[in-house]
Amino acid sequence: MDTLNLAQDNLSQNKIGSLNWRMKPGYLSKNGSNFESVHVLLGRFLADRYSPNPLQDKSLLLENSNFEWGKGNPLEKVINSQEDLELLMKNPQIFRNVITIIEPWEHVGENNLGEEVRASLNVAYIGQKIADCDSILFPAWSCGVLDPDKVVPIITSGLAVVVEGGDPSVRDASSFTHPQCSLNDLHKLIEKLLISRTPTSAPAIFICLGHQLAAQCHIRLIQRAVDEVINLDSLEGDSDGHALKALKKVCHYIASVGNSLQVKKKNGSIPAGNWKDVEFAVAQNEIKEVGARCLKHYQSPDKDTSGIPIDLINAHEVTADEFKGVIDTAIEYEREVHIAMFHSDEVNEEAILFANWAYGILHNAVIPYRHHIACSSLSWLLQLPYAVEILCSTAVDEEIVTECSATCIIYKDFESKLIRRSFTCQFHPELLSDLRVVGMRQPPSYQELKSDDGIRLFARLLYEGMQE
Repeated sequence: MDTLNLAQDNLSQNKIGSLNWRMKPGYLSKNGSNFESVHVLLGRFLADRYSPNPLQDKSLLLENSNFEWGKGNPLEKVINSQEDLELLMKNPQIFRNVITIIEPWEHVGENNLGEEVRASLNVAYIGQKIADCDSILFPAWSCGVLDPDKVVPIITSGLAVVVEGGDPSVRDASSFTHPQCSLNDLHKLIEKLLISRTPTSAPAIFICLGHQLAAQCHIRLIQRAVDEVINLDSLEGDSDGHALKALKKVCHYIASVGNSLQVKKKNGSIPAGNWKDVEFAVAQNEIKEVGARCLKHYQSPDKDTSGIPIDLINAHEVTADEFKGVIDTAIEYEREVHIAMFHSDEVNEEAILFANWAYGILHNAVIPYRHHIACSSLSWLLQLPYAVEILCSTAVDEEIVTECSATCIIYKDFESKLIRRSFTCQFHPELLSDLRVVGMRQPPSYQELKSDDGIRLFARLLYEGMQE
C-alpha cells in the first residue's frame, strides 16, 4: 500500500511537457485541495481573529526561497506562451482548482522603500497560506493577452479570477509600453470577463488598475449595446418590430443622458464633458493616495447641487437597498476597516452611477423580449451585468478623497432570478500596510494574516463569490 501511495504521489508531480507543474492541486496538505476544502478553510479563517491554523505549519518558501514566479513550488504555474495555455487546457484538474491571476503590468508601483511591488505574489501567498489554494499567473505584460475567447472560458472555470493592478494610467494608452499588451488588448480581455459571469463561472476580483479597467469597460459595453441596437434594421423573430422599437427607445435615452453627463471634480475641473470623453470613466484623483486608509460607507451625491441626474442617483439608492455588498457589510459589522491604497487615478462616481442606471434599464427592456433576443445578433446583451453598486469611499482627515473605492458587479439570471457577483476595488486588500510583497519582507504568519483587515476582506470576497 505504501509503495502504491508513493507511486501515485510521484505521478501527481509529473511534468507537463517541459513544465515542472504539480498536477495534484494543493501544497500544504498531503491530501491535496479542491473546491470544498478551499471554501471550508476560507470560512474557518474568517470565523474569528484568533483560532489556530488548521493546515500544517509548512513554509511556502522552502523550494522557492525568494518566492518568485516560475522559480519553484508553489509558484511554478506561469503561462508564458500559447503552448503553455494549450497544455493547461488539457489538464482540467489544475485549472478548475486555482485562483487565476492576471497581471496587466509587472508591478503595481513602488513603495516608500523604492521596491517594485509585484502584488500578485501576495495573492498567491494568501490563497496558499490560509486555504492551500494554488494560483496560476497570466503575465499579460510579457506573454500578451493571448486569445480571450480561449483564455476566459478556462480561467472562469476555476475558483476565482483576480485582475491585478499596474503602474500605467488607463487615461493614457501610450503608458502601456509593453508591445505584447496594449490598453486595447486589456479592454478586450476585461470586456470578455465582464460578460462571462454565469451560474457555473468563477467570481472576478478587479484590483486598482483592474478596477479602473472594469469601469472603462462598463462604459464601452454600454456604448457597444447602444450603437448595435440603434444601427440594427431588424431583429430576428421580431415580426411586429415591437422588441427592436422598445430597445431603440431605451438606447436613445441612454445615449442622450450619456452625451450630456459631465464629470466634475471638487476642485472645479471637468475632466470629461460626456460619456465619449477619454476620462469619463477614470480621471486623475485630486490627491494621490498611498498608505493605509479607513473605508467609509458610500454616501449619495447631493441631488440638488451635484449636477448628476436624479434618476441616476435614485437608481443607485435602489440598487444599494436591494443588495447587501460584502465590503459595506464588513464596514458595518466587523469594525473600522483599514486598507492599503496605492493610486493616483480614480474611477469617477458619475460613470458608475451612469453604468448602474443604464444596465438596469437595458435589463428591464430586454426582459419582455428575451426569447427573441436570445436567437439574434444581440444575444450577448443577456450576459451584461444587471447593476453596479458603489460600496465604499476613502477619506483623509474625514474628507472624502475617493468616492468610488469599490464596487459590486451584480448579475441577475433572466430565468431563475438568482444573483451572482464580482467585485472591484481601488485599494489593495492583498497588501499589508507596509506595501511590501512576500519575498521582500518576512512572510506573514497565519495569525498576522488573520488579524489584518485587508487580508480578511480579500478572503471574504473569495469566500462569498465562490458561493454563487
